[in-house]
Amino acid sequence: MNFTNCVHLCVDMQRMFAEETDWHVETLAGVLPAIEALTEPHAARTVFTRFVPPERAEDAQGSWQEYYEAWPNMLRERMAPEMVDLVPSLQRFVPPAAVIDKPVYSPWWSGALHQQLQAKGVDTLVITGGETEVCVLSTLMGAIDLGYHVVLPKDAVCSSAAETHAAMLSIYASRFGIQLTACTTQDVLDQWRREG
Repeated sequence: MNFTNCVHLCVDMQRMFAEETDWHVETLAGVLPAIEALTEPHAARTVFTRFVPPERAEDAQGSWQEYYEAWPNMLRERMAPEMVDLVPSLQRFVPPAAVIDKPVYSPWWSGALHQQLQAKGVDTLVITGGETEVCVLSTLMGAIDLGYHVVLPKDAVCSSAAETHAAMLSIYASRFGIQLTACTTQDVLDQWRREG
């Protein structure tokens, strides 16, 4: 692992997933200490993504309208505005950490994040957050497509579905081994310490 030109990209660690909502991810609290440990020494090299639902279902594009018709309580017109915020223990790192909002699973949808990372010479991404087989999947595959090497601390990603979470971790490790390094949070922290 080489982290010289690395950014920690943390996916959707928001109150609407941490608290009792229709999208509650029970395992989010369990990975939060690992994500805090990765963020603290390199807050300035951390980017948090936030998944931001539309105000109303009719504001969404195409099949996203059907999606939000199935999840009406997660529309912004029904949700308290602060539910889109990062969980408080991560919010404290902003700034210097950056925040990127997105209306879809992928943070690459507009091209802005890739442009910002390329301008800084970033070639490696440590990806954490949730959910392993939804927004993390979209983030990870987009990163690989764009040529980034992905470092995935398996103890720093979470999901509301244990079976597909485990299956996805297995797929990441077995199918993308050249472009992805699956490891632990401690592995990343140890490497950062070695590199100074």
